[in-house]
Amino acid sequence: MTPQELKSIMGSGLLSFPLTDFDANGDFNRRGYIERLEWLAPYGASALFAAGGTGEFFSLTGQEYPTIIQTAVETCRGKVPIIAGAGGPTRYAIECAQAAEKAGAHGILLLPHYLTEADQDGLAAHVEAVCKSVKFGVIVYNRGQCRLMPATLARLAERCPNLVGFKDGIGDIELMSSIYMKMGDRFAYLGGLPTAEVYAAAYKALGTPVYSSAVFNFIPKTAMEFYHAVANDDMTTQHRLLREFFMPYLEIRNRMQGYAVSIVKAGARLVGHDAGPVRPPLTDLNTAESDALGALIAKLGPQ
Repeated sequence: MTPQELKSIMGSGLLSFPLTDFDANGDFNRRGYIERLEWLAPYGASALFAAGGTGEFFSLTGQEYPTIIQTAVETCRGKVPIIAGAGGPTRYAIECAQAAEKAGAHGILLLPHYLTEADQDGLAAHVEAVCKSVKFGVIVYNRGQCRLMPATLARLAERCPNLVGFKDGIGDIELMSSIYMKMGDRFAYLGGLPTAEVYAAAYKALGTPVYSSAVFNFIPKTAMEFYHAVANDDMTTQHRLLREFFMPYLEIRNRMQGYAVSIVKAGARLVGHDAGPVRPPLTDLNTAESDALGALIAKLGPQ
């Protein structure tokens, strides 16, 4: 897949980040991961992000990563494109990007580097180094310590033809608007705030109609219903699902740092697609929180 083909895929539809399956000891569970991808692939997502944020990229070892991406590519070949997560220190991000390209992934989502603050020149050098290490398409993720400004993105766009996508996980409307106004259709844009459904209508108004859904991991039918409601400006359906599911869901998610991932793994377990525990430093939901989530899911009906 060429970078421009990846950009085209990013231009419409719902995207999602499958969980990474671990066994009771916290080791990668390949069989469980295959079964998860086989379950999710037919629901209609435009692409799946293997080993992304919801897939706990930040906890994976360099030995595990290529196996996970290869498994996703082989399982979903001919069904749905696979975009791999990559990130961390520049040289490690390059290793991941090159491993994903070798495995046959269709592109990467470049997750933020780890911890260290950096100025715009440093961030640009990081993104450029990763882009130039591969031939396939790259989507950059504005989040955490990676906060790229419009002028920096314009410079990167000139120097890196395979930088074709921009994902926002910051939620700064002024910044997002200024990026879109400056870059126009040079990038495909993706909403990437946690529980992106809550912000989907607002981001569509900003020129970003595509977003990634974490809840697709356990309520794929409802996730697609909500996406179509956004695409069709069906505010009645959006408000019903926000009121009946997403807002009470946020109340559970916001109880602990890191629950944006933990609650998705809990949801998968509750619907019969257990992905195992989260890895430290994340923590799993307690029994009462899981029960509350289960009650919300039950009200949605069969998926």
